[in-house]
Amino acid sequence: MIREWASKFRRSVNKRTVPKRREFETSIIISLGPDRNTGSLLTPKNTPSIRGETRDLSSTGIGFVVSSIRLNESYLVGEGRVLNAELNLPGGKIKMDLMGQRYNQIGQHVSASQYLVGAKIIKISDTDREVYNEFLNTKPQKNTGSLKLGIDEG
Repeated sequence: MIREWASKFRRSVNKRTVPKRREFETSIIISLGPDRNTGSLLTPKNTPSIRGETRDLSSTGIGFVVSSIRLNESYLVGEGRVLNAELNLPGGKIKMDLMGQRYNQIGQHVSASQYLVGAKIIKISDTDREVYNEFLNTKPQKNTGSLKLGIDEG
C-alpha cells in the first residue's frame, strides 16, 4: 500500500516537472554551429546541412529524425556540439540553437536506417521564442475528415 502511494506521488511529481511534449511533424534543417575551438571566427556561408523531420516539441527541447547521425565528420550528438536548427511552424519559420542529448537508431537495415535525436534548446531569439511558445500553447487541430481532405465521414 505504501509502495502504491509512493508510485502515485512520483507520477504526479513527474507530470509537473517534465515539460509537456507536443507531437508535431514538420521539416527541420540542421547545420553545425561554430566549433568551440574557432573562437570568434564566423561560420562559412555554405555550411553543410541535413534535412529531417520533427517528432515532438517542448518548451525545453525537440525530438527530430534524420537519415544520418553525422554531418561530414562530426556527430550531431556529443562533444558539446551546437546545432543550428530551422523549422517551419504554422506561425512562421523559426531558428534556434540546439545541443544533442541522445539518439536512437530507428531503422531495420543500415541502408534505410534513421536516427531519432533528442536535443535541448540552448538559444532562441525573443521573437522566435514567442512564436514557438504560442504554437506549443495552442490546442492541436483535430482531424475529423477523411484522408486529411476535410471530407466528413458518414
